[in-house]
Amino acid sequence: MTSVSRIIDHTLLAPDATAEQIDALCQEAKDLRMGAVCVNPSRVPQCREALAGSGVTLCTVIGFPLGATLTGAKVAETRAAIAAGAEEVDMVINIGAVKDGDWDAVEADIRAVVEASGSALTKVILETCLLTDDEIRRACAAAESAGADFVKTSTGFSNGGATAHAVALMRECVGEGMGVKASGGIRTPADLAAMVSAGATRIGASAGRALLEADPEAER
Repeated sequence: MTSVSRIIDHTLLAPDATAEQIDALCQEAKDLRMGAVCVNPSRVPQCREALAGSGVTLCTVIGFPLGATLTGAKVAETRAAIAAGAEEVDMVINIGAVKDGDWDAVEADIRAVVEASGSALTKVILETCLLTDDEIRRACAAAESAGADFVKTSTGFSNGGATAHAVALMRECVGEGMGVKASGGIRTPADLAAMVSAGATRIGASAGRALLEADPEAER
């Protein structure tokens, strides 16, 4: 059975995060055997060095946190991040296009990043707090059709984070063929358990140490 620690993406995306804080994030991820760290693109080279040989995956974000950048900019950011050492990318969808009902544009935006990511795993951030259930369903379908590996609830920078309802709906939509990442506001063991029970296979959290220290089953 997979240790709880291995499904956690230890996350620090604050715009004022310092190099010292990023180093501490990486060290915690190594010490607690977490699955990944997730940082802003400019911190990828630093994390690549800090995580070398550790088995902890390096993830970054694309078009973050609004998703409203041009597709070409997302593609360029994806390529640059992977060249710098990122192994996974979490991209924000074009939320405005979702609200317009322009599903061709939504899917094309995702597909372009998936293609730019090559063999790197791609997660698609839906920002579920801004979407209706029907929009979540349609966004999941677009991500699946575009070839993404995961759908993800939230950036953590909008007006709400992950909910068990959204995670369960996303899991229902994508079945077992894709991963579901819950992120945003997951701070307690009860939060984590609720997300996993709802169908999450990855957890994005800045409170990873607290989650694991409170969990007697967590691998050290």
